[in-house]
Amino acid sequence: MLAIIDYGAGNLRNVFMAFRRLGVTATLTDDPRQIAHAKALVLPGVGSFGDAMANLRSRKLVDTIVGAIEDGVPFLGICIGMQVLFEVGEEMGEHRGLGVVPGRVRRFSADVTVPHMGWNQIHQAKATPLWDGVSDGSYAYFVHSFYCETHDEALVAARTDYDAGFVSAIARGNMAAIQFHPEKSQDVGERILANFSAMAGLRSVDR
Repeated sequence: MLAIIDYGAGNLRNVFMAFRRLGVTATLTDDPRQIAHAKALVLPGVGSFGDAMANLRSRKLVDTIVGAIEDGVPFLGICIGMQVLFEVGEEMGEHRGLGVVPGRVRRFSADVTVPHMGWNQIHQAKATPLWDGVSDGSYAYFVHSFYCETHDEALVAARTDYDAGFVSAIARGNMAAIQFHPEKSQDVGERILANFSAMAGLRSVDR
């Protein structure tokens, strides 16, 4: 079973339906026991870093999520679900994240339009099963005002050109995360979700 973690954020249903179209059985849940026993986890959502972390804490999901990642459960973070993996978010003050990934989440500079919204390219920085069948430089759909910054280059799976450039995907072992919205990214997004499902053993992908 694929568990899509429900912590009161927006856009969860669209992600659920995207997996359903791929034939992947998924459930929306905030039950720590169900999440702890899932075969794979997805943490999507839109909203602010601080609110997302407050909701995860109020539902007692922080230790469950971190523990699952450390135990090797396939995990995909999407948009705010990528950002909260980092140590600190700077949206409306500093907020502690899950701390799974070293780095901070910062606001784009005043030199560019905020939010960064619309289609932009994902420039692959390293090989990962997420990119199977996805051409380097493919376009994906973004909506965000803050970006992830890490000095651990081994984590960086893709970068995107906006402002000074930012990390748009990370990958390490069983964990992956993307800043863009695959459920809005048409064929590219569908392929990435299919690739994650294949990584988790939930479906096969034609190569």
